[in-house]
Amino acid sequence: MTDQAQFLVFLAAAGTLAVMPGPGLLYLTARALAEGRAVALRCCVGSFGGGLVHVVAGSAGLSALLLASSTAFSVLKMAGGFYLLWLAWKTWHRAGASQSVPGTWGRGGPAIQGFIVEATNPKTALFFLAFIPQFIDVKAGHVAMQFIALGVTSVVLNTAVALIVIFTAANMQQRIAHHRGMMGYTQKGSALLLAALGFATLLVRKPQT
Repeated sequence: MTDQAQFLVFLAAAGTLAVMPGPGLLYLTARALAEGRAVALRCCVGSFGGGLVHVVAGSAGLSALLLASSTAFSVLKMAGGFYLLWLAWKTWHRAGASQSVPGTWGRGGPAIQGFIVEATNPKTALFFLAFIPQFIDVKAGHVAMQFIALGVTSVVLNTAVALIVIFTAANMQQRIAHHRGMMGYTQKGSALLLAALGFATLLVRKPQT
């Protein structure tokens, strides 16, 4: 199989995986439904950066070392899981409040939150280490650079799908924004979704070696 054909297979596989609902996509959907497009877009920028962290870590072998250590893996998933639970509590606490209240999260807050959620997501590290190496040509050399190129491509595809989902969810949020009671229920539903993601992250198990 030629390099170009191999890359096209990778694009097809990565694109298919990108449209499948995962923790990152569900997180951004919850933020868009609870707080609107602007907040969700800043979260998406942060998630993009968090995804690049996993790409760099994977290319350097840091992710493999992390997943090989039970203690390090537990620390990572607990940090990510409890952070999502904290965001869920904040979202629930703000349910029904005016979206125009300034300073609730702080300037740049959503971007930082999105970055932390993605960077501490053990499932993302597992994904990159299990998926990308299948498409690396060891004989061609520059394995780390191949990993980075494929990883960045995957992150870009995921972000493109996330943008579509964010705009769709934000449009739904705008339609119900003038219904104060309905908006509160939507925000509480988003909080429950974030809490579910947090508990799911805490239940992730390290692969047996």
